[in-house]
Amino acid sequence: MNRKFLYGLAAAVCLLTFPLFAKGAPAPTEEQLSYAEIVPQIKEVKAPYLKGDYLIFTAETTARYVGIAFDFENFHTIHPYQIHNTYDDNHEVESSLLFFILKLNKNQKDIKYRIVVDGLWTLDPTNPRQMYDTNTGLVLSQVDATRTIPPATEVIEKTRTVRFVYTGKTGQQIRVGGSFTNWDSWIYEMQEVQPGLYEFELSLPPGTYQYAYYTGVSSFVDRTNPERCYTKDGKEASLIVIK
Repeated sequence: MNRKFLYGLAAAVCLLTFPLFAKGAPAPTEEQLSYAEIVPQIKEVKAPYLKGDYLIFTAETTARYVGIAFDFENFHTIHPYQIHNTYDDNHEVESSLLFFILKLNKNQKDIKYRIVVDGLWTLDPTNPRQMYDTNTGLVLSQVDATRTIPPATEVIEKTRTVRFVYTGKTGQQIRVGGSFTNWDSWIYEMQEVQPGLYEFELSLPPGTYQYAYYTGVSSFVDRTNPERCYTKDGKEASLIVIK
């Protein structure tokens, strides 16, 4: 079967598994971009680069297979690159490249890796930055993934505390309500800890919780948390899990 067809099929399946932002929603910031929105923006083969919390790797299509393995996984998993085509006005393939997108967690700031090209381990030819790793005795490709991480709702696992976060205009009264308050939104009010940054911490037992933010009588989802659900009355809400 044609190699480009296989790469294209894999890329199409991957795109279908990532929801796009709803039509009419505000344009996402770079930090809010989804995988499916990043792929069309990949235009050329170049050194790895950051888009929000995503790290994009690219390669030429001259090899039959390109994969990538990371030190934080002890090089046990080889992730295959996928093909990305651009088309002309006649819907003919104009150019092709291979790519892999790594979703970073907030603690990942130094990425070390090797790539596999047609079965051979090698360094990333697009990336001039390399370092010698004393643990493995190998020279590895390296990317500095240091970035500004916007405040976001998170679970502090040690204390099983949820830190709810909202960013918006200063001087607002923002409340939190959810399944943990029987949807009473008048119990907990967030505090403005910096101009336009509101926070509230709450200890909760392990479980899955639905919640929303409130201002006046209006409710809205937590835009710093991508996990969504619908309540029994059909309203969209945010979802958080405490293990």
